[in-house]
Amino acid sequence: MFLRAFSTTPTKTVEANPEHIRGLRMSDIPVPPDVRDLSRFHLPVGDLFGQLPTVPQQWNKWRISDAQVDFYLKNGYLSNVQVLSESDCDRILEDYKGFLDEKKPHRARGLFYEFHSNQSGDPNNAVLHALGHWRITPLFHDLIFHPGLTVPTSQLIGADVGKRKEGVAVQFWHDQLFAKPPHHGGNVAWHQDYSYWTRSVPMNHMTVHLALDAQTPENGTLMFVPGSHRWSRQGKPLPITSGDFSDMDSIQSVLSPEEKVQWKPVPALLKKGQVSFHHPLMVHGSYPNRSDRPRRAAVVNYFGQGTKSITDQELLDGVPVVPKGQPITGPFFPLVFHPDWVRTVASAS
Repeated sequence: MFLRAFSTTPTKTVEANPEHIRGLRMSDIPVPPDVRDLSRFHLPVGDLFGQLPTVPQQWNKWRISDAQVDFYLKNGYLSNVQVLSESDCDRILEDYKGFLDEKKPHRARGLFYEFHSNQSGDPNNAVLHALGHWRITPLFHDLIFHPGLTVPTSQLIGADVGKRKEGVAVQFWHDQLFAKPPHHGGNVAWHQDYSYWTRSVPMNHMTVHLALDAQTPENGTLMFVPGSHRWSRQGKPLPITSGDFSDMDSIQSVLSPEEKVQWKPVPALLKKGQVSFHHPLMVHGSYPNRSDRPRRAAVVNYFGQGTKSITDQELLDGVPVVPKGQPITGPFFPLVFHPDWVRTVASAS
């Protein structure tokens, strides 16, 4: 069902999800009763990295330096932080491949919040984009709890909100998959993530992008515009200019003359197993993959504890409504790190 958009030869027609053709949401797709929804488990369940740390040294080894925090505050992003080994990435990619079998759709596909086999709709510029896979496989599930992601996130959000020394408690927001096939992988248009997240306040979010393949200019590496995390419109993010990702430079139509002068993109050039962290207003994007190899990435999004819903609609497809004005909590938004956990294990040791 999903593989055709990722063949190495462009197809002549767009391969859409049959569920979307029928007007169904992913949550409308029945899930067999024997399939476990891993959102019920708020601790690691597999062997990606084992259990959460039990001594302070195990937590602290994932802390980033003051210089890295300073770089983030100045530029709005931090990249090339090694978290996973290449072999761990390969194991995750095996799970990812299980979502692509055209003849045997994944039995748990109804647990996705979204699944777009080709978000752009153009077979010559294909981008797979999915949300919700943490509910489906132990490796993707445990990734959201990895201290290599959660500890720096606590530091960076904390530094942004005046809690640099102590950090903040961190909750999971949602995950994403982005995949560009060889030769005809598409671009992801320049955007700010918070433009898609204004249903939650205040803006104390963090995006962590994990390279499952080494990223190069040829295969569409992630790109940042340093300093663009200060670009807003009366406290609100820039408008979304290309919802299907296809119009790479459409953001130029909403930039001020001063912002256009500051427009100096830089490539992340992440190695396999490295992550980048970026601010919710960081303008970022990626160009097409015209190389001979796929370019795949797993993204985990977080927010600081206490973030509230400002809508009476679902925050994610199939997730119970968090009433307007209430803190975002519940089984789909687990607490993944709290600074007290480090102090607790320290006092117990």
